[in-house]
Amino acid sequence: MKLFDVILLSLAVVFVVIAVHQSMVVGFSHSYWAVMVAMLLFFVYNYRKRK
Repeated sequence: MKLFDVILLSLAVVFVVIAVHQSMVVGFSHSYWAVMVAMLLFFVYNYRKRK
């Protein structure tokens, strides 16, 4: 795994943690942005992995 892939995966996990925290504190509608950023990072990671 390259450094950029590790950074992508780490950022995705960080945004998942942020999304879970925000959804517990203020609700899912306020954490939707963090869920979408995490999904985007996971998709980019998977795309780079398969390529």
